[in-house]
Amino acid sequence: MDAEDIVGLVRGALAGDRRAVTRLVAVLTPTIHGRVARTLFAHRAYLGDGNFRQAVEDLVQEVFLSLFADDARVLRGWKPELSPLASFAGMIGERRVFTFLRNRKRNPRTEDLAERELAIPSVEPGPYAFASSREELQLLLDRLEETLSPLGRHVFELLFVQELSPLEVMAATELSADAVYAWSSRLRRLAQQLQVELSGSAVAARKSSEES
Repeated sequence: MDAEDIVGLVRGALAGDRRAVTRLVAVLTPTIHGRVARTLFAHRAYLGDGNFRQAVEDLVQEVFLSLFADDARVLRGWKPELSPLASFAGMIGERRVFTFLRNRKRNPRTEDLAERELAIPSVEPGPYAFASSREELQLLLDRLEETLSPLGRHVFELLFVQELSPLEVMAATELSADAVYAWSSRLRRLAQQLQVELSGSAVAARKSSEES
């Protein structure tokens, strides 16, 4: 199945076509199952006495539930121009394994795993916090659109427009936690810089208007 077929299949599934949903699940199951199994096996020491095969099957089902939950919010976040659907779904599977292991309270080593390998920095307030009016916000957004690269605009949209969590952004872009945090910091610094420039321009315009 080529890229155009995949896009069409996703569109059909998002539109509520049950046959498209069934076909999409069939297409993605091997990839998700493989990524989940490999990731869980690599960290099997943290599984404790849990049943490996059953854990894999349960996690695969949870991945599909997450893809279609909340009107398929996660699936709608997939950008075909940035990553193949299989890679996108595989990343979600991998992160779901990490969340599963992090939430296991019976094994103290799981908490160590969460701290050392699964910690995802929180995203601080975004560009919206720097605008004092609707007009300023629109000017700021326009300047950000002009300044950012395609990837930067995509990350900006995910973090500050769709307000996805860092974990969801990682799944949607295949960026690491460090990269998501770096982009968040970079976008906030850029927003601050542009806000200062816009404020200075506004002050200069008012002075010019008063003098004339």
